[in-house]
Amino acid sequence: MKLATILGAVSLTALTTAASAQDADLLVFDYPGFENPDFHVGYTEAHGDSPTFAFFGDEDEAFQKIRAGFEADVAHICAGSVSKWTESGIIEPWDVSRIPVYGDLDSNLTGTDVGAGDAVYFVPVDFGSTAIAYNPDEVPAEDVASLDVFKNPAYAGRLTLPDNVDDAYALAYLATGVSNWADATDEEFEAASNWLREVHPNLRTYWTDPAELAQLLSSGEVLVSWAWNETYPTMAAEGRPIGFQREATEGSSLWLCGYVNLVDGQGSEDKAYDFLNAMLAESSVVPLLDAGYGSSNVVALANQVTEEDLEASGLGQIDVPVLAQLPMSNEKRERQAETFELIKAGF
Repeated sequence: MKLATILGAVSLTALTTAASAQDADLLVFDYPGFENPDFHVGYTEAHGDSPTFAFFGDEDEAFQKIRAGFEADVAHICAGSVSKWTESGIIEPWDVSRIPVYGDLDSNLTGTDVGAGDAVYFVPVDFGSTAIAYNPDEVPAEDVASLDVFKNPAYAGRLTLPDNVDDAYALAYLATGVSNWADATDEEFEAASNWLREVHPNLRTYWTDPAELAQLLSSGEVLVSWAWNETYPTMAAEGRPIGFQREATEGSSLWLCGYVNLVDGQGSEDKAYDFLNAMLAESSVVPLLDAGYGSSNVVALANQVTEEDLEASGLGQIDVPVLAQLPMSNEKRERQAETFELIKAGF
């Protein structure tokens, strides 16, 4: 999941403080911002109020909190974490017969049905893209036609990558010719890691928040970034120079997030399904898109928005390789995380 606000030094304990005056029968463990009642209108219409929400900073913190005994009913995670959460035993399968629009969810976004198999542990809800954001006043289009722009000495010290292991490796795998990280060999992992090591000295910083990135791009400190799609319409609406190149020769990335059903939830199972169905409903499509997220409900999405709307949000159709940030083995993900920390430290 891609945070829309910087969390700074707020402690996990503070982040998991539940909001008051909400439905106590359902506790949703989520990223800040997803408590927006416009995202789950069907739930409030049925029950008179929103669920209770508790918040976390990132999925690893959420995972550790739950393993330590924190009790919630559902949690919002991204596809890359699904294997880890499933293997840990902290989540249980969803009953897709209780999700009327399950057949409308768009597996073509990633080319793979993330719900395939006998048990469905993860129901995708929202998606976004990661690609090259750049200042078109100072960076010619031909320079961002390839991901090699991050190795271009002309931009040394004016480049940035997200401080996010999934996005960083999505970029590195694409740059080294891999568009499916689940099948990456040891040699391909090493090539991607070495690519990140080569890029590291060119970077001004690793950005942690879209607001920070927008400031870096607006001030001219940074001219080129690997960025989430929400930066593009936000800066365009403010009249700032911004381009978003999703069709570099090597491709771009797509991330997919959704909800999991926690084993030790003390709330109402019926309300868990009501919440999930509300998030997938047609009424949620436009509010999600306004916040920078596409809806996984492809039928509702097609009914609510045009291709021009998606293009303006950095989510339109493209004709280059797409690396979908789908589930991978826990071993691979931990290896990426450990190596990324070493690279950022200069090793």
